[in-house]
This record gives sequence, C-alpha cells and structure tokens, in this order.
Amino acid sequence: MRGDYHTVTTVPLPLPSDVRNIYQTTHLADAYSIPLPDGTTTDPEMLARFIFSDPSRWVAALMAIRDAAVTLFGLRTAGKLTADRHNKSDCVGIFKIYSISRQEIIMGDDDKHLDFRLSLLHQMGTQAASESRLIVSTVVHCHNRLGRVYIFIIAPFHRVIVKSMLCRAARTGWPKAITR
Repeated sequence: MRGDYHTVTTVPLPLPSDVRNIYQTTHLADAYSIPLPDGTTTDPEMLARFIFSDPSRWVAALMAIRDAAVTLFGLRTAGKLTADRHNKSDCVGIFKIYSISRQEIIMGDDDKHLDFRLSLLHQMGTQAASESRLIVSTVVHCHNRLGRVYIFIIAPFHRVIVKSMLCRAARTGWPKAITR
C-alpha cells in the first residue's frame, strides 16, 4: 500500500542480498521489508546507524536480561562485544561491519555458539512498484547444541525487536537524502 510507511512485511531473503548464501547451513533466516518515503537516504550505513543508534527502553531491557543470562554460559554480552571493538567506526552499535556497498551493509559477529549476519538492503522501486524499500535480513549458523538452543529461545524476541525497530524508525522519521 503506497504511503503506508509504518507497515513492516515479512518477505523472503532478497535475491540481491549477499547474506542469502553466506552459510552452507542456516538455523535462522528471516527478512522484513518496510517502504521508505521519497527523499529518504538510500545509504545503507546511514540507515543502519539510524535504526540501531537509540533502541527503545523495552529493547534495552530485553538486552540486559539476555546479557545476564548468557554470562552463565560463557557467552559475550553486548558490553563485551562493544569493548572488544578496537575501531568503533567499523561497527554499528554492537554489530561489526563486514561489508558495505551502495545498496547493502552487512553486519554481525562470530562466537563459539553461533555466527550471524544482519543485512540492510536498500531496494529501489520498479515500474510495477515504485516505492523504495529497506529490507532487513538475518541469517544465523549455529556451531553446536548451545547455539541451537539459544536461537530457539531468542528467535521470537528477535522477530518482534526487528519489526519494532523498523516501525520506530519510520515513526521517528527516516534520515533525509543529502542533496548536492
């Protein structure tokens, strides 16, 4: 629906995304799409920094609960992930940047229980569907039983958080394109 810029839609992993086939085996793969209003930046890094810069209080509270729980299993907390980063410009929040192109940024991390990648892909409209869209995709590869149990527990929260963060960004107002 054109003009409904707060609607997040579940979509298949987008064909042009580099995360689509990053792992031979995935234990979680999902993607969510939201339309971007005219005049919104198409820079995927700027969009990622905007979305992940200021999580809502309830998301921050869930992350605090997650951090308290994972320390019992020797996994890294969000604070530890951030502290481990030597070059903060190579990160967006707690996520390490793996690649950036004109239309996609790929972030994520590797740990002993699982590896994950998160993609923000800007997709231009076509003649049939003229609106520009942002597609956020996540793929996870688990290394062991701990990873599979972790992702089983976390997946429902992950889905709600991603949709909520996209809706929040739309309500706040997307960053504008820089015109020269």
